[in-house]
Amino acid sequence: MDIASLLGMLGAFAIVLAAIFLGGSAGMFMNIPSLLIVIGGSLFVVLIKFPLGQFLGAISVAAKAFMFKMATVEELIDEVVELANLARKGGLLALESVEVSHPFMKKGVQMLVDGFDEAVVREMLEKDIRLSADRHGWGSKVFLAIGDVGPAMGMIGTLIGLVQMLANMSDPKSIGPAMAVALLTTLYGAMLATMVALPMADKLELRRDEEKRAKTLILDGLLAIQAGQNPRIIESLLRTYLPGKKQEAQEAAA
Repeated sequence: MDIASLLGMLGAFAIVLAAIFLGGSAGMFMNIPSLLIVIGGSLFVVLIKFPLGQFLGAISVAAKAFMFKMATVEELIDEVVELANLARKGGLLALESVEVSHPFMKKGVQMLVDGFDEAVVREMLEKDIRLSADRHGWGSKVFLAIGDVGPAMGMIGTLIGLVQMLANMSDPKSIGPAMAVALLTTLYGAMLATMVALPMADKLELRRDEEKRAKTLILDGLLAIQAGQNPRIIESLLRTYLPGKKQEAQEAAA
């Protein structure tokens, strides 16, 4: 689980709720029509922009913002180098019985064992990388759209509330509820965009980049193994994926 995403969202809502409770009654901040306008309206407007499959798929992709665990770059390098050592000693067929943790790496190793040409391995694995990045990209676009539409729906709710208020100025009892709709829809729209949708979109873009980097590392390593390169050379090649300071630390240790 990504603790940063969970703590960030819970912390943001906790601060807003604390301000609400410390400022007085929390009940005044609850308004069902406002919620319907902002949340329901935003979802239906975004549904206009995307096919139903992509809209629903964004929900499953969004889970990766919280439930996400990927091997570190160092772990991937160690695993690829271990495969390189086995292949150097027993050939590519020696990799057939090896337990591989990463699904993408497992797919690539199976292709090496089956004897696919380098061009075929590269083409199929690069296609996998592109399609995976595309799926994450659509999820990010859906949440960006929600972030754009949410404040706009809040403004629509504000206008509805103002119209209701102005149309019933003769009835003092109707002014309060109408003003609540007018103000709370703006608040809900801002919260939906700032505290949920836009951070989720940014997190999904980050996940896309991380997954693409990890798969590209694996692809480079597998192609080097297929080419019969020395494991030490492969390790040096894959170290370029490490951040600058970690590269320097590993080079110094070596």
